[in-house]
Amino acid sequence: MSLPTTGPETLGGTSEETALVDPNSSTAKEISGKSPMRIALGRLLRDKIAVVCAIVAFIFVLIALFAGVISKVLGVSLETPFASSVLDMLNGGLPKEGPPLHGFDPDHPFGIAPRTGEDNLAYWLYGCRTSMIIAGSATLVAATVGIVIGLVAGFTGGLVDKILSFVTDLFLTIPFLLAALTLAPIISERFSTSPHYFTIQRWTLIGVLAGFGWMGVARLIRGEVLSLREREFVQAARVLGMPTRRILVKELLPNLAAPIVVSVSLMLPAFVALEAGLAFLGIGVTDGASWGRTIDLAVPYFDTYPLYLYEPMIGITLLVLSLNLLGDAIRDALDPKTRR
Repeated sequence: MSLPTTGPETLGGTSEETALVDPNSSTAKEISGKSPMRIALGRLLRDKIAVVCAIVAFIFVLIALFAGVISKVLGVSLETPFASSVLDMLNGGLPKEGPPLHGFDPDHPFGIAPRTGEDNLAYWLYGCRTSMIIAGSATLVAATVGIVIGLVAGFTGGLVDKILSFVTDLFLTIPFLLAALTLAPIISERFSTSPHYFTIQRWTLIGVLAGFGWMGVARLIRGEVLSLREREFVQAARVLGMPTRRILVKELLPNLAAPIVVSVSLMLPAFVALEAGLAFLGIGVTDGASWGRTIDLAVPYFDTYPLYLYEPMIGITLLVLSLNLLGDAIRDALDPKTRR
């Protein structure tokens, strides 16, 4: 004797139950799947520290992009005035108006540089642009080189992997500061008479930062690829005869988005600090606006004019701290084991 049926059934429930579920209801939205990136973005938005750091970093990006516009709006510029008109040469070349001997000067909100009469705010704004451009370019180059070498070494294996791993380890053994100190006088002597010397100097700095910053990304990507290349989707792509280049770009690279984002977010603040440090040592940007160069010029005036030194240091600290905290938050958000 057969049991009575109430109608055709569907997978997961009856057709009547399925019809009662509104696809636009909150229940349907709760059971809908979310991509890993969407989950990570939700974690970031719930992290108040990450949101504040992202806002601070975005403000610095806007300052770097619109430094010229902001300078015009505030009425400051990089033009150096006649020194004797704004400086007291009998008092160590300190400003006649504004700090450290006088009160706030609305025409020069950050004060005036001693001995030169340059506007500190204008140099602070353009120094932010210099640091962001150099650090961003070096990060882009280093990340690209590291990703390519890591992908090829991890996927190919064998002799190619050994050679690329040896090159990576070789670069890791070279002290960065020693290499920078060695290359700086060579570049200075070779191109000192060139009309494009300062442009060459900036590109050399980008090359030095990127040349000694790609190894960590390469080792991280190689380790991830060594585990991913044995996965079923890669084996299926090989069986189907998919070219190696397509496997690397279409199959492996999308699965490496999380470690790449984390590496870039932590590499950028490191390059900002290194650029300022090299400029302070006199082997980075030696002409134009730079936070590190300003610190180098401000050190002798720390006792009489400490604000001159504090201004670029505060900028570097805020930018590096916000980028580091944002990078840590991104790493935690992309980690499936965290429950923040």
